[in-house]
Amino acid sequence: MSLTDKAIEQIRELIRTGALPPGSKLPPEPDLAAQLGLSRNLAREAVKALAVARVLEVRRGDGTYVTSLQPSLLLEGLGGAVELLQGDAVALRDLMEVRRLLEPMATALAATRISDDQLAEIERHLNAMREARDDVEQLNAHDAAFHRAVISATGNETLLTLLEGISGRTLRARVWRGLVDSRAAGRTLAEHEAIFNALSARDAALSQAAALLHVSNTEQWLRKHLRAGDAAR
Repeated sequence: MSLTDKAIEQIRELIRTGALPPGSKLPPEPDLAAQLGLSRNLAREAVKALAVARVLEVRRGDGTYVTSLQPSLLLEGLGGAVELLQGDAVALRDLMEVRRLLEPMATALAATRISDDQLAEIERHLNAMREARDDVEQLNAHDAAFHRAVISATGNETLLTLLEGISGRTLRARVWRGLVDSRAAGRTLAEHEAIFNALSARDAALSQAAALLHVSNTEQWLRKHLRAGDAAR
């Protein structure tokens, strides 16, 4: 572990123990360095790294604060990382496996907690997808909103952030473009309808099965597409 890593870990420990709770202001840099037994340069580098990770927020002219530490904030970099993996076939397969493990169970949980208003929102996005059968951009936008609304119904912000991050907007668009070009969009829309119908019935087992079928079919399409790309090279 480098000296900077050790400095980062010392500040994290202050946050973990509650000495620096969410929203609190850090001591001035010289005081923080002295408190942790660090040089001012090490303290500065540690603060910079934790600011990039959204653990700390540096406010010009005011000081440095611990952020809210909400999952949506701390995990928001996941989506950016996924976007960088678009050219890595193995990584994409791994991401689809993670989605297959998480999303069906999350959809089952949503079925037990979903409200009428949340169902209405999901239906609005489903109808928008039906109307945009050949418009990849609109299909992609409403598909993402459909799944976000489903997972939001679990009330689990960490689960929502993780699944949104691993889905990847570029990857989703890539799949929809292939489905539209191969005239397979209708089948995928039917899979979304099955998820909505199962949620409407508040049937957890059926919701899980419908989501598993949908994710598995998407994964199968992606694997086939990746194999074709490898063969072409």
